[in-house]
Amino acid sequence: MFLRVEDIAQAVGVSERTVLGWIKNQGLPAHLQNDRYRINRVDLLEWATSHDITIPPDVFDSGSETPRLSTLSEALEAGGIHYDLAGDTPESALRQVIGRMKLPPSLDPEFLLQTFLAREALGSTALGNGIAIPHVRNPIVGQVQESAISLCFLKNPIDFDAIDGQPVSILFTLITPNVKTHLHLLAKLAFMLHDQQFKDLLHRTGSAAEIMAAIRAMEETIIRR
Repeated sequence: MFLRVEDIAQAVGVSERTVLGWIKNQGLPAHLQNDRYRINRVDLLEWATSHDITIPPDVFDSGSETPRLSTLSEALEAGGIHYDLAGDTPESALRQVIGRMKLPPSLDPEFLLQTFLAREALGSTALGNGIAIPHVRNPIVGQVQESAISLCFLKNPIDFDAIDGQPVSILFTLITPNVKTHLHLLAKLAFMLHDQQFKDLLHRTGSAAEIMAAIRAMEETIIRR
């Protein structure tokens, strides 16, 4: 689950000095081991997403043999696309989001809300440009069997403590059954949110059919790379 400075530099196309600068001056979490920095993949993904740095999704593939992972479009179909949600604070908006999600009976909605809020307390999941990706710091292992991403458009933008100071009106909310799937889907979503045409589609509140078609097209592009 850990990457070296040189791994990140090669993947992103920057110098190792740049990566060291991210660690020392811009808050990229890292651990010293035998006088060399090691960076957790989850920490890298969350840091890069909040700093608008594009990292290829395959960087977050552990390389081990695993069962087939859900695609982003499959997870979004499971979670649904929802419009005109109310809420004037992150807590009230997330409560509305959870109310739209198809949760298994074993997962208490209030518990899920508190895990989302606990993650926000560590640092806002707002990416800037009016978009946030609320998610738990660690997947709720054993309580969900399938991944789901819910895309919710808020009726009114709200303050989400975004890095650019802009209010948020678009929420992608993730729940996943294990760490690998969590990392896989979060990386794919973060990568797609660097596509300007896709962001434009979201900001004009495109239809569910348009959004699903755009995501499937980008998934095909990633597969062909």
